[in-house]
Amino acid sequence: MTLAIISDVHGNLTALDAVIRDCESRRISNVVHGGDLVLIGARPAEVLDRVRELGWPGVVGNTDELLWRPDELERQVRIAPRLAPLLRLLFEEYAPATRKLLGEERVSWLRELPAELRRGDALVLHAAPGNLWRAPMPDADDGELIETYGALEARLVIYGHIHRPYVRRLDEDMVVANSGSVGLPWDGDPRASYLVAGEDGVEVVRVAYDVEREVAAVLRSGYPDGERIMAMLRRGRFQPP
Repeated sequence: MTLAIISDVHGNLTALDAVIRDCESRRISNVVHGGDLVLIGARPAEVLDRVRELGWPGVVGNTDELLWRPDELERQVRIAPRLAPLLRLLFEEYAPATRKLLGEERVSWLRELPAELRRGDALVLHAAPGNLWRAPMPDADDGELIETYGALEARLVIYGHIHRPYVRRLDEDMVVANSGSVGLPWDGDPRASYLVAGEDGVEVVRVAYDVEREVAAVLRSGYPDGERIMAMLRRGRFQPP
């Protein structure tokens, strides 16, 4: 069975549609999502509706959960005080704007998403077990990856969150991979990123899409912090607030 893992769309409908077309061209019908579908993007409702129409199962992400957990802000600021400006932007500006665009029924749907999802020998989660906010980076050593994901007892562990794709074989029995981000890559490549796992192994797939079309959508939407979001879309890199 070939499985596609699509994560961190962040309200970018143009990128999502390009990835859907790519999956269709590869005749991949088994698709799961890795969370963070809606926040930090111009068209969160359209993205969520597309995922639901396609019937993709998936997991909850940190920027999904913060929509109904505003109390999490202060805890995250205590854990990572240097990230306070970004965290306050997420919780105090992006979240209210996104909730308004989504409506309560869509938020309720997000609240029902599980933290982990198994498909055969593969396990999908957003970041790390029991933690939606912290996950290893691509340069993590094998020991950190084993410590984080080894207890999950899965031959293939796939996560999102960090917006930087990679595939790492730890031994003959375990592979850890990151699917990158469909809607907001941060590895210097603005193309959408997703993961394909099949009999031939695990592959990072990059898909070009019309970035300027999505930039125009952000500009029209009046979504908060639009200039910074547009810069990240164009550059494929994180930009501090």
